[in-house]
Amino acid sequence: MRGKFARVVAAVVAGSVLALTGAAVAAADGKGTSSTQAAGEQLLQLRTQLVDSAYSADVPGTQRTLGQMSPLLGDLAAGEKYTVQSDTRETAASAKNDAETASRIIADPSQASTVKQTPSASPLQNPPPPLDIVADLLKTLIQKLTELLNALTGAPPPALTVPAA
Repeated sequence: MRGKFARVVAAVVAGSVLALTGAAVAAADGKGTSSTQAAGEQLLQLRTQLVDSAYSADVPGTQRTLGQMSPLLGDLAAGEKYTVQSDTRETAASAKNDAETASRIIADPSQASTVKQTPSASPLQNPPPPLDIVADLLKTLIQKLTELLNALTGAPPPALTVPAA
């Protein structure tokens, strides 16, 4: 009787160890860890703030959000603070560059002609003036943020709601 009980306990312990090992392997992919999940939630909030600010023609709000976003994107790109895959780090680095460029052009619109903006394939409409000078950068950035959110959380992020201009 004791032998059967010991085997059952051993099987349960072995199952628990396997489950914990599987969770650790999943965490190494950058999905599901608490810090990565928190970064995803923060990025989702910043993406929402960016869309709200940009499409409401709130220039200071857009600059503030871009400024808050850059350090988080830098951390994701560095791959030191958060465990993310290499393609996710590359997307974060590209998004950080787009955010900094957009912020720089918003601060000094005369620089708009010095930066090559590639047309965005995003279905988003252009933000209203004066942020229309960085429309392609902002739309591309929002698309990259959506990709990052998907990579960090492992699920598609909530759909964007663009305020009426």
